[in-house]
Formats: sequence, C-alpha cells, structure tokens
Amino acid sequence: MEKDCKCGEKMALKLRTVIFQSRVEIENVPIFTCPSCNRSSVFPPVKPDLSRLIQSFGDKPDKQQVFFNEANELSFLMCKASDKRYIDMPIEVIIQDRINELLDMLLLCQSLGDVEWIDDTRHRLAQITEHMSTAYDFHN
Repeated sequence: MEKDCKCGEKMALKLRTVIFQSRVEIENVPIFTCPSCNRSSVFPPVKPDLSRLIQSFGDKPDKQQVFFNEANELSFLMCKASDKRYIDMPIEVIIQDRINELLDMLLLCQSLGDVEWIDDTRHRLAQITEHMSTAYDFHN
C-alpha cells in the first residue's frame, strides 16, 4: 500500500517502531514512510487506537516495550500477512481466520459475562470490518 508524499515520491506502508517520550517503544505501528525525504505519517485508520494507547501511558510512563499489533487488529493482520510462515496464504484467508477467532472469543466472553472483554472483542471485530477494503492491500 502506498500514498503520495508532499515531495512527490511514493510513501510505502511499513510496520515501524514509535518511541513515546524516549521511554516507551511501540512496535509494529503501520507507518507511511517516504524513502526520499524521510517524511512519515501514521496509517490513518490506526491513529485513534495509537492515540488511546499513548494516552494510557500517562505523563511519566515507565520504560517499556509494547506491541501495537496486540491492541489493533489492522496491525495484527499486517504482521501476520508479512510473516514468512503465512506469505503464501491469501489475505482473505488470514482475515477470515482472524474474524473466526474473534467470534469464538466473543462467544466465550459472552458465556462468562465479562462485559469488558465483550466490548474489547466487539471493538476488534469492528476494526476489521470497518476497514476491510484497506485490509486487502496488506499482503506484500
């Protein structure tokens, strides 16, 4: 997936590390990067989740490393699609497998009555379904 940079070159979408306050390394964040001018921008569909994650660290975060693909389904799908073990698997299958996993999780958390887990799982399913058209462009 690419987009045009202000300098006229094409920006490629890659999973990168974002460093917050020199203390928190956020791995696997989808970022558009320009090879010519080094400009970068966060993939728009993941910005709200990245912002929420950063806000959760507070003003003085502990030194830590977190994995954005554990908090955002689009990042999860990109990680899986770019994993050499799944490179020959069609993106449609990767997406459908993840949706099925999340639906199974939803049934489990509903049976347990865990409202927080239900809300989180529904949010994850919505991340995929709201951006299905962009998800099909993840496979390299």
